[in-house]
Amino acid sequence: MSDLIAFPDGGYAFLRGVFPYSQGVKALSGYAIERLRFARPLPVAEGFRAIEAHLASLGRPRTALCAAELRSPRPFSLSGFGAFNKAYVGVLQDWGIFRDDLNPVARSNVAPALEPPAEPCFYAFCYTVPATAPAGSFVVAGSGEWPEGGRFPEDVVARGDTSAAGLRTKARWVCDMMQARLAGLGGEWRAASATQVYTVHDLHPLIGDEIIARAGNGAGLTWHYCRPPIEGLDYEMDVRRVSVERIL
Repeated sequence: MSDLIAFPDGGYAFLRGVFPYSQGVKALSGYAIERLRFARPLPVAEGFRAIEAHLASLGRPRTALCAAELRSPRPFSLSGFGAFNKAYVGVLQDWGIFRDDLNPVARSNVAPALEPPAEPCFYAFCYTVPATAPAGSFVVAGSGEWPEGGRFPEDVVARGDTSAAGLRTKARWVCDMMQARLAGLGGEWRAASATQVYTVHDLHPLIGDEIIARAGNGAGLTWHYCRPPIEGLDYEMDVRRVSVERIL
């Protein structure tokens, strides 16, 4: 598992990931993570401005941003995904978050199959606030069925197989990744306040024995009818435990 690296300027620690995002974040002692969802997804540039304004209203620095949830018009090609990430990370660098080739901010980025946005948008974001009581907050970044650092598309799990057996193989691999990232953050799945799945394929055969068996039924399951961010992927998940959720 990746190193857990403290980011005191943000009030959280993160699991080392790849260029566009970390594998997950957890609140440091004295902080908790809150989540805000936009009632209407905002184009990325507008979303960054809204995030900055919200953090300022709370007296929090821009470095308190710890996780982002994005929506795209359609899955990207691999090269298109790289171009988008370069611009996105450029803002994090300007904000003093992306440093020394390390990106602390966790992320999911998916493409709604119905009523997609006209351009990439912010759907929600998470940030840290001071807290007097331990909250145990964490956010596990989204993962599809492609191992980080693996060859694409050769290493995609059950590549091109959307049969019931193929989807189960994909879901099991992604659930294992969620479990590993949770362990790296010192979190427990059954303590999560939300588990989210992103797929346009039939999820029903997998809900009980592959997902709820691990996540528990306390927080339930949120199924977003979305595709993962890159063409050729079919299944993605993320998990979080936050102290407060708001809609703006």
